[in-house]
Amino acid sequence: MASITKRGGRKAKGKPWIVQWYDHTGKRRTVNTKTTDKAAAEAIARKLESEAAQRRHGVIDADAEAITDQSRRSIESHLADFESKMQAAGRTDKHVRSTIGFIRQISDLAGFTVVADIEPDSVNRYAGKLRSEGRAPRTIGAHLTAIRSFTKWLAEQQKLLRDPLAGVKKPSPDKDRRLRRRMLLPQEWRHLEAYLTDAPDRYGMAASERSTLYLAAIETGLRANELRSLKPGNLHLDGESPCVVCDAGKTKNGKGARQHVRAPLAVRLRSLIATKSSKSPVFDLPHEANLARMLRADIEAVRQLWLSKSKHDLKERQRRELSDFLVNENHEGERLDFHSLRHTCGAWLAKTGSSPKEVQTIMRHGDINLTMNRYGHLFPGQESAAIAKLDDLLPPMTAETAGASGREDHPAEERPEALHRALHRGREKGRRGAGGCDEPAVPLVASAAPSSLKNKGFSGSMRADAKENQSTPGWTRTSDLRIRSPLLYPAELRARAFV
Repeated sequence: MASITKRGGRKAKGKPWIVQWYDHTGKRRTVNTKTTDKAAAEAIARKLESEAAQRRHGVIDADAEAITDQSRRSIESHLADFESKMQAAGRTDKHVRSTIGFIRQISDLAGFTVVADIEPDSVNRYAGKLRSEGRAPRTIGAHLTAIRSFTKWLAEQQKLLRDPLAGVKKPSPDKDRRLRRRMLLPQEWRHLEAYLTDAPDRYGMAASERSTLYLAAIETGLRANELRSLKPGNLHLDGESPCVVCDAGKTKNGKGARQHVRAPLAVRLRSLIATKSSKSPVFDLPHEANLARMLRADIEAVRQLWLSKSKHDLKERQRRELSDFLVNENHEGERLDFHSLRHTCGAWLAKTGSSPKEVQTIMRHGDINLTMNRYGHLFPGQESAAIAKLDDLLPPMTAETAGASGREDHPAEERPEALHRALHRGREKGRRGAGGCDEPAVPLVASAAPSSLKNKGFSGSMRADAKENQSTPGWTRTSDLRIRSPLLYPAELRARAFV
């Protein structure tokens, strides 16, 4: 039974009534009616007690009502919980900031105040606005991914009845890729490596450390932040299979990575960490914004050195200046940045003959389609090798296989191609006969019936029963026979057509 009281006893005159009752779960609840009218307070108490009874007996769906209440909360109040969820999942601070920022941008532009306001049409209009501003599909996709992850979380946590953006699709980044990375050619790496043996410091990193860093990025395929997280304890350089281990909390996909390296790189890494403490980073990387600048500056210095070697040969100098060798952006618009070293890892593996599955494993792609989209054109001989395997199903023609096909019933000159040649010879002889040549024209072999039919334009006689073979229209002259398929030529006539 609900009860109404006033706090303060006799001194409570003019203060609102307080209602206390038990909800459908048996928990005692208290609410301020915000009214000094006792009758109104009693009506409120009866209503609250009635609703509790209806929920208790299933007349009112308590879960749906709770979801409705959550959907009426402001987006900002839910964003605080969503941010805590991402932090607990180990997302980086940069990822959390960008995701929350994208959600706020979309909400402000679309006019979303509470989460119940979120609907797909407004989100699609936001994506269209970004597209009209010339933003890349990859950028638009990042915004849509942020708010879709938010609404998916709302539905999973029963703060919305369903995910309203489940049908919103991201644009394909391959249709209009703004940033296309190029791989570093092996010859370019040799020039860069030679330059870094005696180059000046750059962005606080010695040339030898930069050389080891670049090579480690190429051989392991680790991303910049993954390389930044490495400590000496992550390097297992002894034994026959040296490797670099990256902790699960530091990788993009949240899974631990074990990347094997060649012995020469293992020697370099061992020398690099010889004087470092166990808690020091393996590489003293500059700020992430300067990583690409550092690599590009090194590449530009190497290119200038390469160009200077041809200063006494004008023709060679012009050829080198027009080439894409050691350029930061080639003629196809492919650019070089630090992530290009990871791209180089996959490209080199593909060109050395590694299988797509091996490349996928080393690059740690979750989907083989991503591997094939990035490097499929580089796998050597995959298509030709696949076609060559058809030899197992289609062996070369032999005497036995020719006999099995039924072609042994006809001598060589009675095969269709021989028939074409014979017809051609007959026509040529006919032409010479018309010109008064002593060689007689080639007649069709007469049958037992002596009757013959003279055919205009053909020097010779035709069988009397030729009319029977005219069931195929137009088969009356050798000129007609010559252009017809021998396979349609009557079998009986074909067997004894020419002498």
